[in-house]
Order: sequence, then structure tokens, then C-alpha cells
Amino acid sequence: MATLEDIGVSAFINILSAFAFLLAFALLRIQPINDRVYFPKWYIKGTRTSPRGGNFVTKWVNLNCLNYLTFLNWMPAALKMSQSEIIDHAGLDSAVFLRIYLLGLKVFLPMTFAALLILIPVNVSGGTLFFLRKELVMSNIDKLSISNVPPKSIRFFVHISMEYLFTFWICYMLYKEYNIVASMRLRFLASQSRRVDQFSVLVRNVPHVSGRSVSETVDHFFQTNHPAHYIGHQAVYNANKFAKLVRKRDRLQNWLDYYQLKFERHPDKRPTSTVGFLGLWGKRVDSIEYYKQRIKELDKRMALERQKIVKDSKSIMHVAFLSFNSRWGAAVCAQTQQSKNPTLWLTNWAPEPRDVYWHNLSIPFFSLSIRRLIISLSVFALVFFYMIPIAFVQSLANLDGLEKVAPFLRPVIELKFIKSFLQGFLPGLALKIFLYILPAVLIIMSKIEGHVAFSVLERRAAAKYYYFMLVNVFLGSIVTGTAFEQLHAFLHQSPTQIPRTIGVSIPMKATFFITYIMVDGWAGIAGEILRLKPLVIYQLKNMFIVKTERDREKAMNPGSVDFPETLPSLQLYFLLGIVYAVVTPILLPFIIVFFAFAFFVYRHQIINVYNQQYESAAAFWPHVHSRIIASLLISQLLLLGLLSTKKAANSTPLLIPLPILTLAFHKYCKNRFEPAFRKYPLEEAMAKDIAERNADPNFNIKAYLADAYLHPIFGSFEEEAELVQVRVDKNQAPYVAAAAAVADSPSPSEVSSPSPPHYVHHYNVESQHSIYHYDVESQNNVYHYNMESHNNWY
Repeated sequence: MATLEDIGVSAFINILSAFAFLLAFALLRIQPINDRVYFPKWYIKGTRTSPRGGNFVTKWVNLNCLNYLTFLNWMPAALKMSQSEIIDHAGLDSAVFLRIYLLGLKVFLPMTFAALLILIPVNVSGGTLFFLRKELVMSNIDKLSISNVPPKSIRFFVHISMEYLFTFWICYMLYKEYNIVASMRLRFLASQSRRVDQFSVLVRNVPHVSGRSVSETVDHFFQTNHPAHYIGHQAVYNANKFAKLVRKRDRLQNWLDYYQLKFERHPDKRPTSTVGFLGLWGKRVDSIEYYKQRIKELDKRMALERQKIVKDSKSIMHVAFLSFNSRWGAAVCAQTQQSKNPTLWLTNWAPEPRDVYWHNLSIPFFSLSIRRLIISLSVFALVFFYMIPIAFVQSLANLDGLEKVAPFLRPVIELKFIKSFLQGFLPGLALKIFLYILPAVLIIMSKIEGHVAFSVLERRAAAKYYYFMLVNVFLGSIVTGTAFEQLHAFLHQSPTQIPRTIGVSIPMKATFFITYIMVDGWAGIAGEILRLKPLVIYQLKNMFIVKTERDREKAMNPGSVDFPETLPSLQLYFLLGIVYAVVTPILLPFIIVFFAFAFFVYRHQIINVYNQQYESAAAFWPHVHSRIIASLLISQLLLLGLLSTKKAANSTPLLIPLPILTLAFHKYCKNRFEPAFRKYPLEEAMAKDIAERNADPNFNIKAYLADAYLHPIFGSFEEEAELVQVRVDKNQAPYVAAAAAVADSPSPSEVSSPSPPHYVHHYNVESQHSIYHYDVESQNNVYHYNMESHNNWY
């Protein structure tokens, strides 16, 4: 059991660690060589370039002494950008993520003042633990908890009143925040310019129809059932082999860029390479010509493989991206049941193109059900498997309990500093280490489940991680910690006294959670801003791998907010604060320090570092709200059980209405606000459509959507092979865009309509020419591609 002295040692170590991390960050961030590690967001936006010094030293080290005196200026700088500017700069997801930390401060600051002023004096004056000190393991901190209040005491009315007060305050703040975030989401969606996902729907489980291809089946069904708005679809292909060729070509192109750059720097010496095993022996060749030839050969293979994919009907998956000529038409299709068989023609809003997880698009409905059942059982097993290391961590946290059972350990652990270190710092650190690899494992599990968008994958992984944190970190720590802590009492008292012992000892686990908060929420957050791992990886790549500017951009790797890990951790802090606000209020100041410090750090990271992979328009907020409500229910039930062990028969029933009122509040919020996060109002869709038609009546929506969901490997091939050198008159631009989409798209059926245009594709392997004839309202376009010269013309 950690004492005040142990907590002091832990606080000293963690504050010292956090300060060391911040000082290291302040020094490293101003060095020119680290600029891409600490400001990658601005490089991606194109507003920042690599620092250029006057000599070799200044390119690596900042010699301006004045910069070292302002090493904390990042904190006020992080507050300068307004919320609207953050939305424009980093997206709504990032802005709403920061609001969670502000919500924590708004919730817990008033609660902390009330609890410290009212509950602490009530608990301290109880004196119960003085009489139980021979039976139970305790510390001075426990005298500040509800465990110090004697059974049947009238003081419990104070705790019940504060539980009601805290519940109403939290619900009020949650209602306000839900309303604000829902309004922000609707404004964000309404203010956005035209986006392809607003007109696109993902359909899965396309049935097999005899005598028809998948594309013909899709066209026939949606031309029949959505004739006024459906304009075409893009098929999804199984292109794993082609993807390998794309990656290989990318590596070859990188080597070619490197040798060309090397030759530009030293034009008097032509670079050469050895083509034997690992470059150790063999024929010596001209590097530039060698890689040009290899890329040319690979381009031919890629062209053949691509044609094989688009002509093989078996490579077309039973899933497609549908295109509609209006948001209204897309909303109707995405939000309604398409068939009398609810397992066929499953439609949902298409994720934005960069959010699509292509590997899971082709999984059939039955397989999805089996996968999710298996993963659910696996998560259940994983949660209980982790009980073993959690129990080990708790054994470190409760050395006093072990001493009574195993006195031979006493000479080692009784050393003052070692005992303080083991009880005050090591348990939180050990738990942090055990949890380190868990998010990656849960992401893999979510991918196996078959979700088709990265945003959904991360939300599902976050849900699993939250359940894990709830069962293992919170409930597991309490149960196993109580067992270790009160092991002597359990073994030497009558069974009827065990509930009383548990009721007294649960609040005592606050000391363990305080150490965990300091390790994870103080030193851990300071380590987040230091970015030590990305820094080391970037410098190693810069030394040994980076050959070109493109390599340097890839090595930069800004990453994004790690929602699968940060959101459950945030929800755990809400859970700890809400549960212990009445039980052991001394924990609340540690929670407030975490929320305030993390707000500064993540604001800085979002502005300068993170580059979000997708934008879900705060789709995660309903989950955050629901889990804070769950924390409220847990705190109420825990207090109800705790008071029942205190023989407070007169006061305990007063808590029974509280969970009912909380659930009623949650149901109201769910009905009032959650539809804004699940569906797109037809009223909004129609208003947006009318406004855009009035502003731009001649816009060609078909051409705009033609290659919106082209598989990324096809897109990368087009980019690498420089397939977009189009020479055409300006007034033909709409037709060119449509024809270019056809060239990019794997199949003519990907752009279809109730009166589809006619496509004829010819391919000559020997001459490496591809010709597309495209007829749009008697307008003919001919597309030629020459593999040798990489030229295109119409």
C-alpha cells in the first residue's frame, strides 16, 4: 500500500521525468536537423522548407543563443490558433478531440473544489480506520476516503448529496457539449465544398445473377430502383499481384531518382552498380540506364497485369461504389433498405476515398458474421489473459500485504527508497508497459472483423481497448489489488466479514491509480511531445536510407492522433475521476493536472505535427458521451454497494433513483443528438443541392465522380508512369475529364448511367498502345498511350 511518502517519491520521479522530457523537446525542436520531426504538418502544407544555414554546422545545429532562452514559448504558441482556425488547419476530428480535454477541465474543476472543501473534512473526522489499523493494510491517504467514515453514520447523507450534485453537473455539461459538437458537425458538413463521398454510396453483398456480370447486375438494379439519381458505379477489383508490382516499381524509381541526383551533383562521373548477388559481385553497369530499363520492363508487366485484371470477371468483387447526381439521391439510397432480403444489397455512405480500407471490401456477409463472432471470443479471452500481468502489477503495489504472507521478502523490500520506488512508481510503469502493444493487437483484430473504413476500424479498436481498460485496469486492479492487499484479512476472518473488508478497501485503491495517472498522464504526455521514437527513426533513415527528397518526405512520417489508444485512455481518466470524486476525492487534483497538461501538448501536436489520415466529422463523439455515462453508472453502483457494506440502510435507498435518471438522460441525448452522427438529413442534402445547382448549373457531376474511388494502386501507377500529359482545347475539358476517368478506371462499367455512353477498348501488346473510344452525346474522344515514350494525346 503506497503511503504519502511513496506518493511523494512517485510525484518527484514523474515530475522530474516530465520536466526532462520537456527540456529535451525544447532543445531538440529548434535544431535544424530535427525540423521535419517537430513541424511536419507545415511541410505537408507547403508553408515550411528545410532550414538552410550558411555553413555545414548551422545546417545541423542552431547557434543562436537567444533561441535557447525561449524554450517554453511553445505553450503560449499552442493557444494562439482559434477553434475555427484549427478546424480549417487540421479538421473537425482534431478540434473535437481537443474539446474532450476541455470538457474534462470543465467537469472536474468545480467538482474538485466542492469535494476538497466538503468531503475531505467529513472523511477525515470519521476515524474508523484508526480502529481497523491492525486488521487492514492502510496509509494516511486512506483517512481522506469514505473508508474512514464509521458504519451507520449520518455523514453518508453528505456523500449521497454530493453524488447527486456531481451527477447533475456532469449531465448538464454533457448535454451542452453534445449540443455544441452536433451543431459543429452539421455546420462543418454544410460548409464543406463539393466532395465525392457526398454523392457516393457503398453497396456490398451484390447477389450473383445468372448470365450477368457483377457490373451489369449493379447497373440494372439501381437504374430500376433509383432511376432519377443513379448515374453509375465503380467496381472493386482484387489486384493483390498488381499491388506488389506497384511497390516494386516504386523502389526502382527511388533508386533511379537517387542515381540521377548523384549524377547531377557530379556530372563528370557516371554512377555505376554491380548487378550480382546483393551488389557484391557480378557485371558492372551504368546505374541510370540499368534502372531505366528495369522500370520500362516492369511498366510492360504492369500494363499486361492491369489488362488481365480488368478483363477477368473473377477479379471483380461483389461490392461497388455507386455514384448519384445529387446528395439527396445518395442519402435516400444510403439510409434505406434496398431489398426484401436484408442480407443483400447492403448500402451505406461511402467513406471518403482516403478513409477506405480496400482489403475488407470483398468480405461476404456470412463471413463477416463468423469473423465478428471469432473476434468477440478472442477479445474476451485476451481480456482475461491480461489478468495475469495485472495481478503481478498489483503484487508490486501491495508489498505490505505480501510481507504478512511471505515474511522472507522483508529484508529486501523494507529498504526505504526501494520500497517507495516499488510501491510509488514501478506499478504504474509496469502497467503502462504491459498495455504498450495492446492497441496494435486490437487494430489487427478490428481489421479481421471486416470493417471497410479506417475511421470505423479505429473506433472499433477504441471500443475494445475501452472494455479492456474497464475490466483489467479498473475493475481488475481493484479486485486483484484488494485480494493481495487484504490477503491476511481474507485468510483469518469469517466469511461474513469479507464483503465488509472489500467495501472498506476498494477506496484505498486510489493510491495505485494516483501513481498510474502520474506515470501515464504526466510523464507519458511529456514523452508524447518529445516524439523520441519518430525522432530516432527519422535520423536513422536520414543517415542510412534517405537518398532523395521523396525519401526524406516518407521518413518524416508525422503520424496522426492515435484514437484507438488516446480515446480509451481519456475515458479511463473520466471513469477514475467520476468514481473517486465521492469515494476518495484526493485523486481529483491529479486528474486535473493531466487534462490541463494534455490539452497543451495535443494542441501543439495537432497544430505542428499530426496529419490526420481521414476526416470523420467527429463521428466518434457519441461513443465518448456513452462511455462517460457508463462511468456515471459505475460510480453510482459502486457507491451503492459500498454503502451497503457500511450498514447505511437508511441512506442507501436514496441512491436507487440516480441510475434510472442517468439512463433516462442518456436515452434522451441519444434520440436528440445521435441522428446527426448517423444520418444525413434530407432537408440539408436538398438545400445543398439546390444551392450548388444555382451557383454552377453546368457542372459535370458524372466526370467529377468518374474515378473518385479508383483503387489507389491504379492511381499510383498512373502517377508514376506520367499518364496525364493531355493536350486538348479548353472547351473540350469536360469530355477530356470523362475520357481520362475511363483511362484510369479498370472497367467501362465503372461509369454508367440509365443511358450509358459506349466504350470500346483495344490493346496491342506488341506496340504497347491502348486506345479508348469514348462517345458522349456524339462527341468522340480517342485516348492513346505509348509505353515507350510515356506520351498521351487526344
